[in-house]
Amino acid sequence: MEAQTQKEYVKGGEFLIADSTSAEVFTPEDFTDEHRMIGDTCREYIDNEVVPSMPALEAHDYEVGRQLLQKAGELGLLGANIPEEYGGMALDQTSGCIIAEMVGRGSGFGSTYGAQTSIGLLPILYWGSEELKQEWIPKITSGEAVSAYCLTESSSGSDALGAKCVAKLSEDGQTWTLNGEKMWITNGGFADVYLVFAKVDGEKEKFSCFLVPRSENCRPGNEEHKLGIKASSTTAVILSDAKIPVGNLIGKVGDGAKIAFNVLNVGRFKLGASVTGGAKLAIHEAVRYANERHQFNKPISSFGAIKHKLAEMAIRTWVAESITYRTVGMIDSLIGDDHGNDKKLQSIEEYAVESSINKVACSEALDYVVDEMVQIYGGYGYSADYPAEKAYRDSRINRIFEGTNEINRMLIPGQLMKRAMKGKLGLLEAAKALQDEILNPTMSFDEDTSLLAAETKLAQNAKKTALMVLGTAAQKYMMGLSEQQEVLINCADIIMDAYQMETAILRAKKYADKNGEEAAGRYIDMASVFCNDAIQRVEAKAKNTIAAIAEGDEGRTLLVALKRFTKNNSPINTIAARQRIADVMIAANAYTY
Repeated sequence: MEAQTQKEYVKGGEFLIADSTSAEVFTPEDFTDEHRMIGDTCREYIDNEVVPSMPALEAHDYEVGRQLLQKAGELGLLGANIPEEYGGMALDQTSGCIIAEMVGRGSGFGSTYGAQTSIGLLPILYWGSEELKQEWIPKITSGEAVSAYCLTESSSGSDALGAKCVAKLSEDGQTWTLNGEKMWITNGGFADVYLVFAKVDGEKEKFSCFLVPRSENCRPGNEEHKLGIKASSTTAVILSDAKIPVGNLIGKVGDGAKIAFNVLNVGRFKLGASVTGGAKLAIHEAVRYANERHQFNKPISSFGAIKHKLAEMAIRTWVAESITYRTVGMIDSLIGDDHGNDKKLQSIEEYAVESSINKVACSEALDYVVDEMVQIYGGYGYSADYPAEKAYRDSRINRIFEGTNEINRMLIPGQLMKRAMKGKLGLLEAAKALQDEILNPTMSFDEDTSLLAAETKLAQNAKKTALMVLGTAAQKYMMGLSEQQEVLINCADIIMDAYQMETAILRAKKYADKNGEEAAGRYIDMASVFCNDAIQRVEAKAKNTIAAIAEGDEGRTLLVALKRFTKNNSPINTIAARQRIADVMIAANAYTY
């Protein structure tokens, strides 16, 4: 059975050293009728219930926030991935991502929803006692109780284990007492229950998670005055001799880091879906405005500079969507028919690298989209009376929470190396084979004329470049690689582009296989333009990194190999392709991809 599983499923991170086929990749075109119905239900809820309530939410009318969560609970949107015995719908992870994408249309409410359904709930589901599950999960999935996740402190953000919040067990072993202060807590102002991370007796190795109901001794501070996501509640949470039963420990003493970081993996791939939903809405608004706004007696959507912006916004969003659903498709495939919590956790952890890629690439795609949205709106983009200003402010937080993009960038190569050292990924063998190829290059005269053949070669070479640079860095720094942050970040950027290139190609090919090349023309354009530009980014990042980690003959050999890997023998007319991409949306007066 183990051998069959290894053969049937793609391992986490394996995309870097093995090629996939279009049939193996899950795409939005593979959604079932049930998936589409779930998406429609959630979209109607956001557009008809949440968006009209935005003024009240931004005024921190907590009662409105509670009513919206309860309405979401009635629709089954809070417990989509939760087992039925705890009041959930027991749906697949793809359904959860579709819901997250639609919730991304609801600006700051998306943070409220995310805290309630992910980080504020999953620690109980995966590590809580049966008593805690029975008591709290049905209340949270119905919206009766509001939850919050309390990890960050004023002096410990990315360094979660630097927390100073302390938990002490009473002499009779029946009660925990917690003291400390948490910061930047989403839902903090109106939560009924807080999942608090603290060190037992102040010891780092005893970092643990506790379920703490709201009380006079566990209470929120004042609302933060934030740059964006003003529709969500963000406060400090103050614990002053907060006493809870001994059974409110989640997991075991010392499980805190495992709980915190595994739950963040879920948040990362779902954040990819959420920001993609926000990006689609932003493009939709930008297209409509560009069609309505006239200058020099014609709509600004007819100008090449605006078409370029709209097309690039669409390309980055389409690629973000593609990697989001490729990743969650792999997770669902690995879970299979086993819906037990252990299997879910194992499957999500397996694709931690891909989840970090989703988090970084998708959040930065949204930032690009809303920045260009402001530019298309011009002066009106700076006015709070128009949607661009709010979208711009709300986007910025996504590069910070669920682990900053810098932390996630360092996790990507770090996790790959960790998996390789544990024998879970054949990275070392692939690096050795690549080294032989670099030292003994061979000429190939095979002329591949299949669809996107040139782009496929570029994606394969981007992966080789990532492997070459990461392997060289690992050889030079060995155990000290984790301290070379600039090198790791550059490696991550190359890896991310390689994953996105391959995914875009496979999605376009899959669509063409089913519908024909003519029908797939817009997807082919998307993949071609993205790969054309991405290989240039890969070359620049790799060249700068090689200069930092290799010199002399070694450096010259690597640069020669890099030139060969990143040579684009079939550059395309990206101006014409972008115009075609933009024209589709302009004609439809909507984002249509």
